[in-house]
Amino acid sequence: MQGVGMPSAPPASEVLTSELERASLRAISSAFDLINYDFFRRKLRRPLFELSDTRAKLGRWAQDRRTIELARSLLLDHGWGVLLEVLKHEMAHQYVDEVLGLHDETAHGPAFRRVCSERAIDARAAGVPAAEGSVNHERARVLERVAKLLALAESPNLHEAQAAMSAAQRLMLKYNLEALHASSTRAYGFRHLGAPTGRVSESQRILALILMDYFFVEVVWVPVWRAREARRGSVLEICGTPENLELGAYVHSFLSHTAERLWREYQRAQGIRKNAQRRTFVAGVMVGFRDKLEREKSANQTQGLVWLGDAALKDYFRVRHPRIQWSRHSGSRRTEVWSHGRDAGRRIVLHRGIEHGPSGGSRFLPARGGS
Repeated sequence: MQGVGMPSAPPASEVLTSELERASLRAISSAFDLINYDFFRRKLRRPLFELSDTRAKLGRWAQDRRTIELARSLLLDHGWGVLLEVLKHEMAHQYVDEVLGLHDETAHGPAFRRVCSERAIDARAAGVPAAEGSVNHERARVLERVAKLLALAESPNLHEAQAAMSAAQRLMLKYNLEALHASSTRAYGFRHLGAPTGRVSESQRILALILMDYFFVEVVWVPVWRAREARRGSVLEICGTPENLELGAYVHSFLSHTAERLWREYQRAQGIRKNAQRRTFVAGVMVGFRDKLEREKSANQTQGLVWLGDAALKDYFRVRHPRIQWSRHSGSRRTEVWSHGRDAGRRIVLHRGIEHGPSGGSRFLPARGGS
């Protein structure tokens, strides 16, 4: 038996009814079929699936019973995205066992690691699946400098705040350009942002494009199962280096909170009681901030700082998502409310505070709305 360890997983925060568990098991079975098609060329035979209360493993492939066991805590405490990564890990064990027929290696031996590497699957034997690599000392120093610049962007002086935000963006651009041309291999990973949603709004789509176009990550909306409601939904996944994932996650949270705050302020100022025009206003906010970033991008290009993309990241992204479907969406009507939202978005200055840890280092504070 092989599995992903769970040395210190928290207890499930709540218990699903038997009906919700059965629905989740059907969703897991469907996810197995899709992963089998996308990553294993349909060579795996569907096993049995069980939800387990074990405190020792997040997941386990039980060869003797042809069963993939998954911890119940994955559904509620860790989320569907983590569950899928654990499922992929156990399917890789099944592939080595039943397709390659290799039984003379250790559970996480060369064959297993090769199968995982070829499919961008987390091959670690313990812990919650996470982004590949970590923020090393050099990357941490860059993030600390960015954090300090964004802290300066909280200045009440608008010109000073804007200059600090521009300097932070330019620093990340220079860092990524230099890292791209360095000989060392870059590590890539992924992160899911925000709560799963049943419907992706226009503002959320624009925010995803902002991250992709200006913050050095690839983005995709991935399907998830919402166990509590027994419904399908979507969540935003970003792929990139650890440091770009860190900043991208903050930008996503910052803009989401800020756009909602700006709408509430606009409601009060205009005496609007209902939320009927909220989506239109927030979409305008995102467009306005994107306009601002585009002007910054043009200014950087005049200084020879041109980002043409990361080919290795695109390769990693294609391995994780071999069958992406693109679709078109119509935007909001360009009403007066939308225009007011865009004007508000153009005035946003991306900023954040930092706090100093006990070791003397600095880290980003939790996201909060800004102006």
